[in-house]
Amino acid sequence: MIRFRLKEMIANQEFRTGKRTTLGAIAEATGIKQPTLSRIAGTRGYNTTTDNIDKLCKHFDCQVGDLMEYVPDESVAGEPS
Repeated sequence: MIRFRLKEMIANQEFRTGKRTTLGAIAEATGIKQPTLSRIAGTRGYNTTTDNIDKLCKHFDCQVGDLMEYVPDESVAGEPS
């Protein structure tokens, strides 16, 4: 399963800037709708487009591997075997 690290990216940005970062602000900056950002941040196994991943990488000035990671299914709690 792919796990998005959007919440961690937001926390890192807030730490660096000393300002609160909202999904609304990210939506405005990237053009990604806020409900989509909410699903990326909070829905396990959410599937999004590479265009959205590209926009988030540009916004956070990061690599794809910083934004998402592969987690083997057997190591995800609550997932059927």
